[in-house]
Amino acid sequence: MMGPKARLQPRGPSRKSSSSSTLIFSMLIISLFFILILLALGILSIPTNSINSPTANDLSSIIQRVTDAAGSEVSDGGADHWAEVISWEPRAVIYHNFLSEEECEHLIKMAKPHMVKSTVVDSATGKSKDSRVRTSSGTFLKRGQDETVRAIEKRISTFTFLSVEHGEGLQVLHYEVGQKYEPHYDYFLDDYNTKNGGQRMATVLMYLSDVEEGGETVFPHAKGNISAVPWWDELSACGKEGLSVKPKMGDALLFWSMRPDASPDPSSLHGGCAVIKGNKWSSTKWIRMNEYKA
Repeated sequence: MMGPKARLQPRGPSRKSSSSSTLIFSMLIISLFFILILLALGILSIPTNSINSPTANDLSSIIQRVTDAAGSEVSDGGADHWAEVISWEPRAVIYHNFLSEEECEHLIKMAKPHMVKSTVVDSATGKSKDSRVRTSSGTFLKRGQDETVRAIEKRISTFTFLSVEHGEGLQVLHYEVGQKYEPHYDYFLDDYNTKNGGQRMATVLMYLSDVEEGGETVFPHAKGNISAVPWWDELSACGKEGLSVKPKMGDALLFWSMRPDASPDPSSLHGGCAVIKGNKWSSTKWIRMNEYKA
């Protein structure tokens, strides 16, 4: 008699092993898809050894992305937009052609009927007072006052990575021949002015006009080679007393009054040199550490 037939053992991987392989493969596909999304959004980048790649402390790549984003919001007939770091102490960046000519003229037109003598903050009381330290005239615009102001404030937020709600209203200033603003700090030395929004941490100074001579923004305590700027030979004697920026219509100067650890930065001391020839129009946006109730 023939014995019972032997049972054949199944060949190949078991059903359990097959399920595990499928799960691992699916996870790999999902991970790859997630990485591709991060690369597409620019959140993740592939390391490169190119000699043109930025160093660890170089902000140029970040600034370029912000410049492209903010520049797309400006209608100025195709003017070039670019930003350059001019100082690390204080941290300062110039954004070229930040405003269009039409936007500059619009801010001046809005401000002209309301200009009054500029004041300074009394460090003892925190109140505003008249002073020969500041001889310009100026006025404040309400935050979000009209469509143009809202567009500018949104662009400032994109440039600085700081919320619109942290900003004070735009201040428009006018300097005639001989008028100036002696070196000062934008951060406060009293408690009264920090109750709403906390300390001023950054300033965006926008130039609404060209100035034939003088009118520079000067940082007397800036660290580094102050004569390395391309416009050194065009500066007035006052402008050569520190790191200086020459006013150019549409340009914006961003500088930080606070260090990354939130302590005041003494190197942010700055002033407005006297106008020697021409007129100077500018607009300032002060940005607080917290939301500012405008």
